[in-house]
Amino acid sequence: MKTIKRMIEHQMWANRQLLAAIDDCEGDVQEALNLFRHYMIAEQVWGMRMNGESTAHIQLWIEDADLASLGQLIASNEARYRELMESLTEERLDSVLSYANQSGAEFQTPIRDILAHVSLHGQYHRGQINRIMREASGKPGAVDFILFSRLSE
Repeated sequence: MKTIKRMIEHQMWANRQLLAAIDDCEGDVQEALNLFRHYMIAEQVWGMRMNGESTAHIQLWIEDADLASLGQLIASNEARYRELMESLTEERLDSVLSYANQSGAEFQTPIRDILAHVSLHGQYHRGQINRIMREASGKPGAVDFILFSRLSE
């Protein structure tokens, strides 16, 4: 459980770091904002599912994401995941969640695997966003787990 919690802590830190890097970029970063919004909404969706809420009404992709709304999503997701992490026990972590995806298909997945997915999904998209930032003549966000680990020692 300690590893999963650490991965989610890294996710929250990396999200803030990346948002600051995008804010500093003077090039066209709309593609980065749209991708960032996608994975922040996916984070929100998984958090809602783990709280037993329906996510059928949530749209995973839009083309006009903006910095201010991303900041709000980050804060909202952080609050949701901090509360979830506080309440997690080993038993709950290994419990199986039944949910429907955005298309309505039903699945069952252990919460431990969902949290690993949330972390890995974010890492995948942060790498893509950093590539977009380089192409826009911006400085990529320093979001590697090892940096987070060094800074939190």
